[in-house]
Amino acid sequence: MATMAYSDLNLTELHMLMTLLDERSITRASQLMGTSQPAVSKVLKRLREQFADPLFVRDGQAMQPTSRMLDLAHRLHTLLAAADDLRAAAAVFDPSRSDRLFSLLLTDVGMIHFLPPVVARIAAVAPNVGVRAVPLQSHQLEAKLQTGEADLALGAYPKAARHLRRQRLYSDGYLSVARKSHPRLAKARSRNGFLGEQHILVTASDVGHAAHRAAQAALAGEVRPSNVLLQVPSFVAAASVATETDGIATLPANLARRFAEPLDLVAFDCPVALPRIEIAQYWHERYHRDDGHRWLRSLTFDLFGRRAR
Repeated sequence: MATMAYSDLNLTELHMLMTLLDERSITRASQLMGTSQPAVSKVLKRLREQFADPLFVRDGQAMQPTSRMLDLAHRLHTLLAAADDLRAAAAVFDPSRSDRLFSLLLTDVGMIHFLPPVVARIAAVAPNVGVRAVPLQSHQLEAKLQTGEADLALGAYPKAARHLRRQRLYSDGYLSVARKSHPRLAKARSRNGFLGEQHILVTASDVGHAAHRAAQAALAGEVRPSNVLLQVPSFVAAASVATETDGIATLPANLARRFAEPLDLVAFDCPVALPRIEIAQYWHERYHRDDGHRWLRSLTFDLFGRRAR
């Protein structure tokens, strides 16, 4: 009977079980697995029957693993890692022939900065490979990477879960921008002149711009409230407003350089000391050994790695 019961186990259910062990929450596990809470509860009930053990018991709001679950954990981890290795080995990736679709998790700024060179490079070396941009929603960063909805996240995500793999690409500073016809452009380059101007401040949010929070605080601490022309949660919108007003916007340096010429802006060093932003690429352990995934990570690192600004 035991042999027949265990023959009904599948890797998806075992992966869900390991996710429950990591998260100790049916709600969080369902989000990471991209499914519903009832679906996770149904799988857990089935696995309890399979293993003849509760596997988890309630302890307040958390679910604590039983001794049987803890005993199974190492063997399950080994089994799932072996399955991932088999999956990766089964599909040899040839970029010149592949028609695989890769998904990149990006903020609005990331789409402007990363997509053009990535798409151009892929078109040159892998003409049938597709690229899809996935919009970032803060609470779904880990979930999208774990479930494979996104292959890579590119950008600055200081709150990303520690279990995600990551590779530093470069650090970015800040530049301020003003329209070329700004009446006090030369004076605005000095600290006193800069602080005396009207400013378009970008407000940080958990959806993509969390790394900007320290810079936002530094600017807000220097610029008087009466000198704030506008607060907006988008660097792109801030640059757009600067083109038609006397407001000064302070943006990540890479973005400021990209916008300066087409938007008729002048980019200059911000006279207020601001912290740098660490840019990295993030991915989930499940796809670390995948041949195509490694190719994509290598391509993005070749394009953006070690570009200190």
